[in-house]
Amino acid sequence: MPAYVVLVSAPQGEKAAALARALVEQKLAACVNRVPGVQSTYVWEGKLVEEGEDLLVIKTDKTKFKALVKAVKALHPSKVPEVLALRVKEGNRDYLSWLLDSVRAPRKKVRIPNKPKAQL
Repeated sequence: MPAYVVLVSAPQGEKAAALARALVEQKLAACVNRVPGVQSTYVWEGKLVEEGEDLLVIKTDKTKFKALVKAVKALHPSKVPEVLALRVKEGNRDYLSWLLDSVRAPRKKVRIPNKPKAQL
């Protein structure tokens, strides 16, 4: 399954940290790097905005992307949060294997009941 690097800008500090933690705890991301001090410049609702943000660099796989977007939209304070996915074409195979294993749901252990003992 293809790996993705997803970029999300978020308010600086605890809000970005909480979003990063939630994504990892929900197994929507294997790892989130938080890059503080990003300066963003954009136009929103007709006004020029310049503000400091944290950039989240999220590692996930294709099967988790839609759920990740849904979680970001639910947890992010912005009406229209930035969520940009970049497909990973090449990488350290060991790291990519760890990444994909990290976002997979754990296999449920199947409990096989003991056979009833024969009545004597």
